[in-house]
Amino acid sequence: MAQLNITLNLEELTEAVMNSDMNAMMKSLAVTVFNAYMEVERDRYIKAENYERTSERKDQRNGYYERDLMLNIGSINLKVPRTRSGEFKTDVFNSYQRMDKAFVLGMIEMVIMGVSTRKVTKIVEQLCGENVSKSFVSDIMQELDPQIEAFKQRSLSHSKFRYLYVDAMYIKVREDNRVVSKAVYIAQGVNDINKREI
Repeated sequence: MAQLNITLNLEELTEAVMNSDMNAMMKSLAVTVFNAYMEVERDRYIKAENYERTSERKDQRNGYYERDLMLNIGSINLKVPRTRSGEFKTDVFNSYQRMDKAFVLGMIEMVIMGVSTRKVTKIVEQLCGENVSKSFVSDIMQELDPQIEAFKQRSLSHSKFRYLYVDAMYIKVREDNRVVSKAVYIAQGVNDINKREI
């Protein structure tokens, strides 16, 4: 059975606390916890401890590779465990996700509010001391397009609405490399069981 052991370097931790560098302490703690968690994940995947010979063994350990994960406390460098077959995948990184979801949502909100991708990269750099490229911000925004399109094209015939409230507000949006004012219509329907839908 895999066990989670976290070993903290108490000297580094004490020094970080004494120097009041809480950000560095949080990063150090996050690295330790994530690395230990990924080790346990790999042990569970392999179904054997280090140097243990068993018929249930699924794969062999094959070292580590380094990968950065950006959190709201800044970028941390993790040692991601590998297996010989290369089939082991950790849950810490969801298919190439290198940033905290709340952080990405904040970047998306800035772009939606009309902040340029160049300014977003500067804000990210000021907040956590790490660079993200303009193309990275653009790629994140392009991932939203299918979800927005699916929301716009969804069927509303599944229920009848007793009341329909429609309102509009004008917002600034980026269109053809310029900022223009556009109306955003918001319709809210109340169905037979008094449930509201947008």
